[in-house]
Amino acid sequence: MTPPANALRTIEDLPDVGIEMPDGCRLSARVWRPVDAAEHPVPAILEFLPYRKRDGTTVRDALTHPWLAERGYACIRVDMRGNGDSEGLMEDEYTQQELDDAVATINWLAQQPWCTGKIGMMGISWGGFNALQVAALQPEPLKAIITLCSTADRYADDIHYKGGCLLNENLGWGATMWSYSSRPPDPDLRENWREMWLERLEHEPFLPSVWLRHQRRDAYWQHGSVCEDFNAIQAATLAIGGWGDAYKNTVPLLVEQLTAPVKGIVGPWVHKYPHFAVPEPRIGFLQEALRWWDHWLKGIDTGVDKDPAYRAYLMDGVRPQRWYSERPGRWIAETSGATSHLSGLILGLSDAGLGPDGPLDVRVRSPQTCGMEGGEYCAIWLGPDMPGDQRSDDALSACFDGTTLAEDMDIVGAPRIRLRLSADRPQAQIAVRLNHVHPDGASTRITYGVLNLSHRDSHAEPTPLTPGTEYDVSVDLDHIAYRLPKGHRLRVAISSAYWPLIWPSPERTELHLTQGNITIPQRPTTNNEYAFPQPDSAPPLDQTSLRAPRNSRRVETDMNSGETHLTIEDDFGLVTNTEHGLTHGGTAHERWTIHPDDPLSARGYCKWTQEISRNGIDLRTETSCEMWADQNSFFLKARMDAFEGEKLVSTKQLEDAVPRDQM
Repeated sequence: MTPPANALRTIEDLPDVGIEMPDGCRLSARVWRPVDAAEHPVPAILEFLPYRKRDGTTVRDALTHPWLAERGYACIRVDMRGNGDSEGLMEDEYTQQELDDAVATINWLAQQPWCTGKIGMMGISWGGFNALQVAALQPEPLKAIITLCSTADRYADDIHYKGGCLLNENLGWGATMWSYSSRPPDPDLRENWREMWLERLEHEPFLPSVWLRHQRRDAYWQHGSVCEDFNAIQAATLAIGGWGDAYKNTVPLLVEQLTAPVKGIVGPWVHKYPHFAVPEPRIGFLQEALRWWDHWLKGIDTGVDKDPAYRAYLMDGVRPQRWYSERPGRWIAETSGATSHLSGLILGLSDAGLGPDGPLDVRVRSPQTCGMEGGEYCAIWLGPDMPGDQRSDDALSACFDGTTLAEDMDIVGAPRIRLRLSADRPQAQIAVRLNHVHPDGASTRITYGVLNLSHRDSHAEPTPLTPGTEYDVSVDLDHIAYRLPKGHRLRVAISSAYWPLIWPSPERTELHLTQGNITIPQRPTTNNEYAFPQPDSAPPLDQTSLRAPRNSRRVETDMNSGETHLTIEDDFGLVTNTEHGLTHGGTAHERWTIHPDDPLSARGYCKWTQEISRNGIDLRTETSCEMWADQNSFFLKARMDAFEGEKLVSTKQLEDAVPRDQM
């Protein structure tokens, strides 16, 4: 007899299911599924990642996949080729090989006797990216996806470039992957783990060298950017994001551009799944996911097709903090579309401030240290990573203040600033922040945008500025939903540098602003318009802590050299997984250095340590990389050392130089 649709089913956890690719490469999957799935087949939900199912994502996997499996699904967590316990080698992110492997995995799942043949794909960050990309390839069994903290445009809205500016996260995340992919398979699962490990270490690519060779939006970035053809996605899409995350623009974009069934949710969260994300309030994400899967994979009428098209958390304006445990606010809902239909308030930028149009004659020549209060580009490690009090950056910027508000203002959407300006150098950049100024002068960043002025007309065909010539440019700020309270003020802050978020132009520049305005998308003030269930999950992973995690972030000025250093230290702790006995942990160290008067003094340095051990086998990798530049080129240096016990078993070094291309 078929189990009732709402009955909880007993599940099994299979730690190492082999899935053979067409070329013979074996991928390793962890599978949670009902024990009676062979008699009563279930749909499958795929999460396809390089982040290691044996140690990397075990904490969140424990909360998520068993919960869905008990409710009648097979949840499949696959290590991508060249990572974790899977064979093969990884070359880059989102390669055609990666996507082909995912499609082959989907087709394999659909053919299993314990599967109904209907497949969903779910993931956050990398898994959210490739869920969209695989959906665009239209494998027949894939009926629905849930994509979280992802992007539709790999060039304009990922960790590499923003507004045509080079993000320092390009080096930072490249260093992370240099470290992540240096780790061996679990010796308990692969008899040939040492051979696999040494082969990985020998072939491991240093991805910043790859990414830096594509400073324009070329075919490299078009691949995997689903904005090239939104109509290619036919699977029903639930898109989820967070205002504390880097990827704030994807959810409203997908809601307004996809022709497939689509719904969007944006909460106050950083780069985490919403049932355990911070800041609170969290939501019952798993219940929402179950409604989505039940409708599209089982044909149950759960009402998801009648949900509002766009649900967003409208945050109350609060004082600036490096970290928030909670953001007060309310949920708002749009029946159709996201924000493009909302009206905009146009405020002029003038010598008198922010308000009516008027004459504007302002010069901006920011020190290279402007931006130190910007926080992390992508808050993920739960340290003091949010933007701080903007007053110190405001002091290094041209600021335009509005009048004190007589009533609350709800800002919902993506503000756009238009400027007429000139520069005294052929290469220049601009950063624009929309800030909330409190009665005592404290300044909270609401949202921001940056633009490489050589990319003012095109990211594909940038052109240098002619010094002294005026140009009309526009800068789109990131989407946001934010309530500015009455009695407070808006501020537009404009700078010619924004370190350490973006790499500086080769020369210190002065911008001359002669005309400008900003469009503030507004929504009538409202109370709660939607209510989500409270978060639920499976029991947390059972593990023993051997070293507690900690995070720190500090800024120091060298009084001799005049240089400013931002140092970020993340210790992710050391734990033993009591389910299978693997001990694992890691640390990361970043240092970003610049002199306020010299953009060529910019330097980034990242160092990681990874360690795993079991049954007397102790394995460790130490990786490091750094980047600097002169007038014409970027320079990279990287090193990777691998140890078995205290014996050095592999070492790899590289140096690279990449010409600057209007960057």
